[in-house]
Amino acid sequence: MNCVKHLALAMAAWAITAAAYAASTFVHPGALDSRGELDFVKAKIQAKAQPWRAEFDRLVASSYATRTPHGKTTINSSSGDAELSRDDAIASYTQALLWYYSGNAIYANRSIAILNSWTNLQSFTAGSDQDKLQAGWIGAVFAPAAEIMRGYSGWTTNDIALLQTMFKRAFYPQLNRMSTWNGNVDLTQIDAMMAIAVFNEDTTEFNAGLTRLAKRLPSYIYLTSAGTPPPIAGDGGNVQNFWFSPTLWTDGLTQETCRDNGHHTQFALGSALHAAETAWHQGVDVYTANTRRFTEALELMASQFLTGSMQGTSANNTPSASRFESWEVGYNHYHHRAGLPMTKTGTLIENQIRPNAQRAVWNLVHETLTHANLPASVSPLGGALPPVLTGSKMLPSGAYQLAFTNNTGATFTVLSSTNLSLPLNYWTVVGTPTNNGSGLFLFTTEPLTEETQRFYRVKSP
Repeated sequence: MNCVKHLALAMAAWAITAAAYAASTFVHPGALDSRGELDFVKAKIQAKAQPWRAEFDRLVASSYATRTPHGKTTINSSSGDAELSRDDAIASYTQALLWYYSGNAIYANRSIAILNSWTNLQSFTAGSDQDKLQAGWIGAVFAPAAEIMRGYSGWTTNDIALLQTMFKRAFYPQLNRMSTWNGNVDLTQIDAMMAIAVFNEDTTEFNAGLTRLAKRLPSYIYLTSAGTPPPIAGDGGNVQNFWFSPTLWTDGLTQETCRDNGHHTQFALGSALHAAETAWHQGVDVYTANTRRFTEALELMASQFLTGSMQGTSANNTPSASRFESWEVGYNHYHHRAGLPMTKTGTLIENQIRPNAQRAVWNLVHETLTHANLPASVSPLGGALPPVLTGSKMLPSGAYQLAFTNNTGATFTVLSSTNLSLPLNYWTVVGTPTNNGSGLFLFTTEPLTEETQRFYRVKSP
């Protein structure tokens, strides 16, 4: 056949596309945890390597590992409903992780039982911004649990759809209206927005979260080079008061640094970094544009905690005694992926966070287990590295087959054209390659007709 003789594969056309906003196809699992990250930790646990094995054993021994469902139809965020829904969210995520790492279906069934029990939730009823905060807290944990569990064959498509519908019905109204309280609330809302958007495969919601994050960060983390923080709803037109009267404006100061000397700032930074991590897993790099803000904030607070001094920023010179799981995600990105020293943050993690931090506080949950010491190779942008071609051949049927390797969690689309010079949007989507689960991707065309030449390219996500 002429098409066999003249068929060409355009290697130069292979591309990984990282758009400014989310593609219509989402990577799963791809909220706070990627498949590559989950698989790396799973292997470390099986090898009894630390800190992962000790963290896994801690989860197994926790009350969250055996918690049963407590789903309700309404949540009064100013009542005991807050703690009840919080503990169910943490339990669903704990059990999802335990299932993935151990393969034990008991944990899988417990996790989905909790998730299913909340599908009849109708609304939050406190009638204040406490509802927005509560929806952020628990949505940012329920959604990553659901993202992991969507890979479990025992969770039906109907039950998944019911949870997606519940998120739209009960959570969207609370998350999509920005709180005018302190910045940690908005950032917690954003964390939940983006995680839920991935689970719901909702590009509009995902992009709304990105827009909110871009607006909030310069109004929450101060840089001397940027000058006075831009105004934002809730600041009352008085930045000094809104920032709790800092005695020194320095790089890395946050809107809540002087509120309680690092307590609420840990929630804010943890939430913001969760949102950035979720974006990263979907091929959107929030980290790079905000490198100075994030790293200065982490390093300043780490220095304050390590020295026991607020470094002149606050009238009260004593840092908060609270230590939460809000450090590993940011440190993993900027140190392990980006190669920045982050010396103070690393020292704090080793000396105070891993030994002493509470492992599950609202939406700051199990970061040491999921994000400690991850090699950059297990979580590239969007889950995909440049494809490595391992096979390209015509089959006896007249079909063309290509094979390539990549990270197991990556997703790809194959496009084709008879004209290599055409812009990407003029190429035709011809399908998706199969993934054998070990990083080998295979794509086979329909039998080809007589053609002069045909080119193929692969993109992700």
